[in-house]
Amino acid sequence: MAQDLELGLDTFGDVTAGPDGHLLAHGQVIRNVIAEAVLADQAGVDVFGVGEHHRADFAISAPEVVLAAIAGRTSRIRLASAVTVLSSDDPVRVFQRFATLDAAASGRAEVILGRGSFTESFPLFGFDLSRYEELFEDKLDLFAALLPQEALTWSGRTRPPLSGQRVFPPVENPPLRTWIGVGGSPESVVRAARYDLPLMLAIIGGDPARFRPYVDLYHRAFAQLGRPVRAIGVHSPGYVGDTDAQAREDLWPDYKQMRDRIGAERGWPPMARAEFEQEAERGSLYVGAPETVARRIAATAKILGISRFHLKYSAGALPHEKLMRSIALYAGKVIPLVRDMLA
Repeated sequence: MAQDLELGLDTFGDVTAGPDGHLLAHGQVIRNVIAEAVLADQAGVDVFGVGEHHRADFAISAPEVVLAAIAGRTSRIRLASAVTVLSSDDPVRVFQRFATLDAAASGRAEVILGRGSFTESFPLFGFDLSRYEELFEDKLDLFAALLPQEALTWSGRTRPPLSGQRVFPPVENPPLRTWIGVGGSPESVVRAARYDLPLMLAIIGGDPARFRPYVDLYHRAFAQLGRPVRAIGVHSPGYVGDTDAQAREDLWPDYKQMRDRIGAERGWPPMARAEFEQEAERGSLYVGAPETVARRIAATAKILGISRFHLKYSAGALPHEKLMRSIALYAGKVIPLVRDMLA
């Protein structure tokens, strides 16, 4: 696993604070994300993922457009969504957009499909939230049918059927790398295996070891299907600083503000510092000096047997300059340390 473990970075394009402490315009945040990806490419990070959201606190609503801009300024890093909200999109258009990105990036595109952790896209695009599960299942079935790039005849419950139609442009070196993003549902794990797709586990709280049963379930599902198991990845939040104390002090106020804002919408109590410290020590918040973060990532990789780890490096208004420093430390120190620890 040591040689195979890929280490990536994710961002949702969190709206960050400028030097004067005021929040930046969405356009400037997007330009900053592109600069962050360029640094990640130059520094040796394996994958860069951007999320899709449709709300004021995140600037990126069209991941493939941002990724295309990044593709034009990078040469080697793989480019992924994190995630694409398939339930409120059209699977054919998603495939076309990522096939186009793949061409522009010379084969570096990936799509991570999910239902998303927010629901703003449903009313925005005219979808009935009561059909949340049905929309994802039906649209995933169509997207999976597109991957062989053959003339397609398909029918489902949520859109008109297709009859002998082809989709363009084709991916030059198929199939398009496609993952299923899962937040902790056994049904979603089995569904990923059924469609023969890699699994990306979004672990945003608690001990990562609690996801081991999902990994085992994924392996069992493939064994029952008589197919070799696909890759498993983990997406978790974190931040790298020069020391443990500095990293925690940098992250805490902005992480709490973001967590409390989202938590207020969902009925969670405000985050206490003790909860933050517990997540940093034993949970799924990878914050600290390079050695600390590397040790935590290596431990998760061993426990879960993963082949990819994505650090969600942005958190609320945490400024661009601090994010750039975190990326440099992650690429220059954390990645080599993790590989040494797993060797």
